[in-house]
Amino acid sequence: MRRSLWHAGRAGLALLSVAALAGPGAAAGQPETLPVVTVLVDNAKVIRLPERTQTIIVGNPFIAEVTPQKNGVLVLTGKSFGSTNLIALDAAGTLIAETTIRVEASREATITVQRGLERESLSCTPNCQPSAQLGDAAGYFGTVSGQADTRRRLATGGGGGGAGGGTPMTASAAPDH
Repeated sequence: MRRSLWHAGRAGLALLSVAALAGPGAAAGQPETLPVVTVLVDNAKVIRLPERTQTIIVGNPFIAEVTPQKNGVLVLTGKSFGSTNLIALDAAGTLIAETTIRVEASREATITVQRGLERESLSCTPNCQPSAQLGDAAGYFGTVSGQADTRRRLATGGGGGGAGGGTPMTASAAPDH
C-alpha cells in the first residue's frame, strides 16, 4: 500500500494521492475508505482520486466545493465550517471510494474580538486588519465584506458604489494645484 502526501507550506495547498490506497477489499469490489481530508475555509487542496473515477459527488456543496482538473485531479475548496463527504463512482455508477471532508477555521494569525454576543474577526498578518469571517456580527460582516467587494470592483474596473464603499475619487474630482 502506497501513500503520497505533499504539502506546499503556508499556501494551504496539498496533493493527496489516494489512487494507490486500495486495501484488500478494493480488489474484491469493495469501495475504498479514504483518509479524512481537512481544509481551511477559503483555502484549497489538490486531491487525486482513484483512476476509474467518472463521477464525483459532494454531500454538501455549501461546505466544500470541488473543481475537476485534468488527469483525475480535483481542487477542493473549503466554503463553510462543517463536515461533509465526497463520493467517487466509476462509469457504471458503482461506488469506488468515499472520504470525509472536514472544513475548519484558520487559527493562524486570526484574532477574534467578542463583545457580548457581537463578534469581530481580525487578520493579523502581521498588522491587524478587519477580516469578515463566518460567525461575525451581521453589521460588522456586512460592512467589511461590502468594503472588500467595492475594492475588488474598483481594482477590476467594475466601478464602485457598493455597501461601505463611498464615492470613488476620479481624476476630475482631484484638487487642482
